[in-house]
Amino acid sequence: MLDRHISRRRFLAGSALAAGGAVAVPLLGACNASSSGDGEGVTLTVMYKNNELTKEHIADFEAKNPGIKINFVEYDDTRLNAMLASNDPPDLVRGPAVGSASGNAQGLAAPLDAYLEKSSVLKKDNLMAVNESFRWDGKRSGQGPYYGIVKDWSQDATLWYNRALFEQAKIPPLSTTEPVSYDELLEIAKRLTKKSGGKSQVYGLGVEWAWGLSSPIHMMILQQGGQVYNADLTETDMTTPEARRAIKWYVDFAQAGVGPTSLDPAPDGADLSLFLAKRMAITQDGYWYGGNFVKEPDEIKNSVAMAPAPVMGDKRISPTYVGWGAYIPAKARHKDEAWKLMEYFMAGPPSEERAKSGWGMPGLKSQMSMLPQELPYQKQAFQTAQAELQYAEPLPDSPYVTGGSWIDVLNKHITRAIKKEVTVDDACKAITDEVNKLLKQGKDQIG
Repeated sequence: MLDRHISRRRFLAGSALAAGGAVAVPLLGACNASSSGDGEGVTLTVMYKNNELTKEHIADFEAKNPGIKINFVEYDDTRLNAMLASNDPPDLVRGPAVGSASGNAQGLAAPLDAYLEKSSVLKKDNLMAVNESFRWDGKRSGQGPYYGIVKDWSQDATLWYNRALFEQAKIPPLSTTEPVSYDELLEIAKRLTKKSGGKSQVYGLGVEWAWGLSSPIHMMILQQGGQVYNADLTETDMTTPEARRAIKWYVDFAQAGVGPTSLDPAPDGADLSLFLAKRMAITQDGYWYGGNFVKEPDEIKNSVAMAPAPVMGDKRISPTYVGWGAYIPAKARHKDEAWKLMEYFMAGPPSEERAKSGWGMPGLKSQMSMLPQELPYQKQAFQTAQAELQYAEPLPDSPYVTGGSWIDVLNKHITRAIKKEVTVDDACKAITDEVNKLLKQGKDQIG
C-alpha cells in the first residue's frame, strides 16, 4: 500500500506522456498489446496498478459484463509511451488530473462529456471539484470537456503530527482547525528536532523532499497572491518576491537540519518509517496518510492528528498535487466498453472499497460519507479534511513543461543554494532561465 501512495506525489518524476506531458521525451518504438475483438466479445487492454485495480475487481467486472474480457498490463511509463507512439494504446489508462494538460493539448485522451451525459452512475454534478483538473478547453485546464475521472485524491499539503513528541518537547500541539504559517512551522520544527553527535535523532518536520518540491512551492506562490506562469502558460518567473520567499524557505529548512532533504535523505525515500518510529514529529502528507495507522499499535493511533495545510501569505490554499484517475486514449479501439469499466471502477464496488478504507478521498461527492470515522484519529482527520475542502484550489498546469522537469530543476539549484555554492537570488534566476527554456521547447513541439 505504501508504494501505491508514494506514487501519488511521485508521479511528477515519471514519464511525460503518461503524466500528461510529452514534451522533451522521445517516443519509443511500437509495442504490441492492443485490444481486440475475438468474434464473441471484446478484450480491453487496461494499464493500471495491480494494487488499485485488483484481480478480484477484474473478475467481478468480467462476471457482470460477460461480453468483455480484460487484458491487464501493469502500469509502466516506458511501455505506455511506446504504445501511444505506435498508435496502439490501451483502452483505459491510469493518469493524473494535475499534470494532464500536455497530454490533452496533444489530443492523447478522448473527451468524456458524451458518456457522462448518458451515464446513470457517473454524473457531472456528482464529481468532486478535483475532477476539474481533467478538463481542457484547448488552452488551459479547469474548463471545457472532461478528459478523465479521478478515483481518489487528497489535499496534499496538510500535516500529520505526533502529539506525544510535542508533549515531550513541551510545545502546544498544532491546531486541527487553524493553519500554522510556514515561518512558524519552521520555528516549531527547530524546537522539536533532537540531535546527538551531529546527527538528528528526531526530525521536527518532514516535507517528503524526495517526492519533489514543485507543487508545494507553486502553492506557496499562490498563497502570497503571486503567479507561477504568465497568461498563456509559456513563461515563468521564479525571481518574483513570492517565488523567492518560497524557495528561500526550503533553503532555510535544509540549512536548519530539521528534516530530510536532498543532502540528508530519508532512509527509504519517504517519511513514513521515521514517523512510525517516533523519529519525526510532523510530516506533510494528505488525508490518505491516515490509512497507514489503522493497524499500528494504540500508542501511534492515539497520538496522531491531522492539521490544515500551512500558509505563506494571506491567501489560504490547500491543493491536491495529483488526483490519480483514469482516461480513455483518443485512439483506443473500444471506447464504449472502456467506459463501462470506467463506470465500474469509479462508481462501483472498487470505489466504495477505496472510500471506506480511508486511503484518500473519493472522486464522487456521494461517497464522502463513506470515509472511515470509527477510530478517534479517523474522526478527527475526517473533520479536518471536510473543513479543508473550501480551500481546495487547483495548481496551474502548463502543457509545455512536465512536473518531472520542474522537480529536477528546482532540486538542482536549491541544493546548490543550500550548500552556499550560489545565493538564493542566483538560484531563482537559474531556475527561471532553465524552466523557460523547457517551456519554449515544449511550446515549439506542441505548437
